[in-house]
Amino acid sequence: MTKKFNVFIILLISTTILSGCLYPDSELSKNQIPYLDQLQSVQTAVNQFQEDEGGILPIKTKDAETPIYQKYLVDFSRIAPRYLAEPPGNSFENGGIYQYVLVDVEENPTVRVFDLRIAERIREINLRIKANGYPPYDEILARNVYSLDFSKIGYDTPPTVVSPFTGLELPFVVNGQGELFVDYRADLYQLLRENDYDIEPGEDIRWILVEDSVFVPAYSLPYTVESNSDEPIFMTEK
Repeated sequence: MTKKFNVFIILLISTTILSGCLYPDSELSKNQIPYLDQLQSVQTAVNQFQEDEGGILPIKTKDAETPIYQKYLVDFSRIAPRYLAEPPGNSFENGGIYQYVLVDVEENPTVRVFDLRIAERIREINLRIKANGYPPYDEILARNVYSLDFSKIGYDTPPTVVSPFTGLELPFVVNGQGELFVDYRADLYQLLRENDYDIEPGEDIRWILVEDSVFVPAYSLPYTVESNSDEPIFMTEK
């Protein structure tokens, strides 16, 4: 286990303690925290299923165009109750807020999660955009990537989500087709400044977010870096 992952566990425990201070007991439940033992139990079940089924993974069939970090959803109906008594209490399938997914499915299928409250936030923004008739595009950030003028759809301040990787407030961006994404550049910039990664320009660098975290960057666009730079940029940029 790496030093960075140990730090992540400490941050996760600290967040849990703070959550106990900020919310009454009635609002705290098993479905709000990505417990590491729950992820490990799912990982063990996935490994056993794959071994017994000759390499097949217990995943739901998704469209080929599904974004990579939302593509390989764990299909709990295939591993419970034979390999797992029931889906974890924090999983969507058991009333929780986390979607369990697999990453690195070809080489080393690994269990991770993403927070479904991000999807709820995106749905909320989309409803306002639909009521407006079209996305209120603001600045061009890259080829086919834009910021939004949220004041035109009724927001006093631009909506954000809290990063599961750094705790930073992350903004939303939109493409020319009106699809919303979380902008993880601030997270990537922080990690690139703090660590010495072997990265090639043109390479999708989102893996550095996943490497030492239990989370995946859901609802994200791909990012890369330019030569001799630790500044993350959208891969759609030319």
